Amino acid sequence: MSSWRSWHRPLVVFSAAMAAFAIVSAVGLVVDDRVLVGAPIWAKPFKFSVSFVAYCLTLAWMLTLLTRGRRIGRWAGHVLVLTGLIEMVIITVQVVRGKRSHFNTATAFDSALWNAMGMTIVVLWSATLVIAVLLLRTRITDRATALAVRGGLLIALAGAGLGFLMTLPSESQQAAAGLDAADTMGAHSVGVPDGGPSMPLTGWSTTGGDLRAPHFVGMHALQLIPLLLIALVLLAPRFTALRDAGVRLRLVRVAVCGYAALVALITWQALRGQPLIHPDGVTLAAAGTILAAVAYGTWRVLRPTAPDRPSRTAAEQEPVA
Repeated sequence: MSSWRSWHRPLVVFSAAMAAFAIVSAVGLVVDDRVLVGAPIWAKPFKFSVSFVAYCLTLAWMLTLLTRGRRIGRWAGHVLVLTGLIEMVIITVQVVRGKRSHFNTATAFDSALWNAMGMTIVVLWSATLVIAVLLLRTRITDRATALAVRGGLLIALAGAGLGFLMTLPSESQQAAAGLDAADTMGAHSVGVPDGGPSMPLTGWSTTGGDLRAPHFVGMHALQLIPLLLIALVLLAPRFTALRDAGVRLRLVRVAVCGYAALVALITWQALRGQPLIHPDGVTLAAAGTILAAVAYGTWRVLRPTAPDRPSRTAAEQEPVA
């Protein structure tokens, strides 16, 4: 891995700033008892700042892999920093005001902030797409690394894209008269209002579907798949099979396919209005199928192969008199 000093500096600095802001938000969680839409008001800036730390540091490293289009990649990184900063400023302003940052169209000012956030999200996603295209075109010597980076990026783009589904009017909003006069437009939950019973820490709904689950899982393929490869490399000295670059490549291939299937499954589950922690029989059967396929693929990659039989000696090949 390249030295961190060669990483995209603005992304690294922004990640450090977000780490510091995560501490500020954690303090806010302790000292500010306000609750908004069923969650502590400082929970959103805390989760977003932590997510930006992981997201931007990973992309700062990935940009060092570029062998062509480095200038374009550098500018895409600058755009990511700018859009991320705008998004965090808007979220923080709304927290201070005690208002929702997402889906809030209650006043002209709230609507303007929400529209600005929507534009920054589109630009941020587009900048990530530019980096993904550059990495798809660049030559990465180690095939397992190339697959981990590209597969993680493409799944992360799909996961980030799921966020756009949340901006659409929910069924209850569509059924209500006068969408133009609605205080909110869009929702995290499917089949139930936002702010109901939820899982601890994540805040995902326990009574209906929640699009934040596949959004989160999909986006963090960006870190988890490359981390898997790093783990395989670190374990290689202890496990003979992992010393083979081809074995590591095939294991990453299984992981990418399994991860993509998982994101598709929990997206389907959320869109059906089903809580992540309360799957029905069909969802469990699909999950079991994915798990079995990943286990079988892993076994096929790691199973020991029979050694070649030694050739017969000349004496053994002579016919018996």
